[in-house]
Amino acid sequence: MRADTVLLFVVAAVAVVVAVRWTAERTGMPSAALLTIAGIAYSVLPGPNIPLNPSYVLAFVIPPLLYSAALDSSLLAIRRNLTTVISLSVLLVVFTALIIGVGFTWFVAGATLAAGVAVGAAVAPPDPVAALGVARTSGLPVRLVTLIQGEGLLNDATALTLLSVAVVAAEGDGFSAPSALGQFLLSAAGGIVAGTIVAYAVRMLRHVAKEPLTANAVSLVTPYVAYLLAERVHVSGVLAVVVTGLIIGHDAPRWASGASRLQTGAVWRLVDYLLEGLVFLLIGQQLPQILEGLRQYDAGTIVPAVAVTVGVVVLFRPLWLVLTQTVPAAISRRFRAADALSGREVIALSWAGTRGVISLAAIFTVPLTTTAGDPFPLRDLLVFCTLVAVLVTLLGQGLTFAWLVRVLRLHASEADQAVLRNEARSASVHAALIRLDEMDTDEPDADPRLIARTRERLHTRLRRYQGRLDSLRSGAEVGAASSADYQEESRMRHVTIEAQREELLRWRDAGRLPDEGMRVLERELDHEEHMLPPK
Repeated sequence: MRADTVLLFVVAAVAVVVAVRWTAERTGMPSAALLTIAGIAYSVLPGPNIPLNPSYVLAFVIPPLLYSAALDSSLLAIRRNLTTVISLSVLLVVFTALIIGVGFTWFVAGATLAAGVAVGAAVAPPDPVAALGVARTSGLPVRLVTLIQGEGLLNDATALTLLSVAVVAAEGDGFSAPSALGQFLLSAAGGIVAGTIVAYAVRMLRHVAKEPLTANAVSLVTPYVAYLLAERVHVSGVLAVVVTGLIIGHDAPRWASGASRLQTGAVWRLVDYLLEGLVFLLIGQQLPQILEGLRQYDAGTIVPAVAVTVGVVVLFRPLWLVLTQTVPAAISRRFRAADALSGREVIALSWAGTRGVISLAAIFTVPLTTTAGDPFPLRDLLVFCTLVAVLVTLLGQGLTFAWLVRVLRLHASEADQAVLRNEARSASVHAALIRLDEMDTDEPDADPRLIARTRERLHTRLRRYQGRLDSLRSGAEVGAASSADYQEESRMRHVTIEAQREELLRWRDAGRLPDEGMRVLERELDHEEHMLPPK
């Protein structure tokens, strides 16, 4: 394919991604579903399609997506909900893959257990992107958001490790459960070690990578370093990337500068935005090729394979959640009091099982041929089953998730979160005042005028936080009024910040303020606006 053709395709793809995201924001529909449909629509039009190279997908696409998600996750929140997270991200994934594998051996002619486990591993992990997007806009409680996010990180590592084991088994003498379990545990443990090593190596670079651009360069290459190190020693590169991201995301506030964190966050949001969009478009374009490969199978093979895959994906998750919540609660009162989910939370989590980019990208990493040079068994059928599972969950569960959250009335209180944030702000100012008093006592050379000026600024900020806290707490006494007051205050602050920007622009346009000074002051307003909820 000519370079100008590829460039034209990339420009067109970015335009489609932007248009689809814009549509998704205004309609509430999951962008992943719309992008996949757009890719399918393009695939039936005349013109070139860019094929997905399976060897590049896992190495270039998945590491940055997983690393970015890990950076935004909470290691402490995952640890607090570790029992449920492990149940969903490890045990549920393994049992889903095994059940699909057994179903293939029973109902699909010519299928081996290893081939069935391969497609099962690909479709087992839900993609949290669509569910989290709806969850946050729907006001889903923080605990459920944490569970979806934690599950989405760890289940990818579990599934892709299991997939690699199944592929090796399918290329060899068959699938051995004890051997697969041993390989899985060794690969997972090695991935954790490799990720920890890379994370602490990055921490050691903090003195060298202080400048924001340097820190961003290190951040962008980190997931690839973690993945390459793990793959070189034949352990889970995916788990290494996740562990690296969790550790760095947890420790970065201690050593990364504020400017670096803001810039790194913006860079990774752009990477996610483009990578996820382009991958969904590219995968949608593979439909003609996938359908072409199905010609070698009859309906008696295709229908049972699709039915087993989709049936297990849709039905086994709610069954697993019900069993894992009711059985331990019946045995242990401690579990029932501390860890159990309510019935409404179980329903919401059951429906937050949309499959997406990881499933499709993973199944495309299955090689075209075995090590002996023979075609990989049922590969085209496995890819088609994965695509159907993704489309069914994206369109079925993804499009109805927001409606379900409203019906269940699972809403987090924004006012309660605002109270907590302002309490933390007040505590941080108190800590600063204590440190200033220590400087006044322990550093005789410190200028008392500067100390007094800094103390007054801190007291001014503390009074502002305390006033906001009093307003929020008084609103909480009358229920929903607190949320309305908080939203109205946020709207007023957005309006006043916009007025300040307009005034700065007038000064700049009149020649009274140089562009460099304008950018500095505008950045200050941007930081202040970034602390507010979106309009």
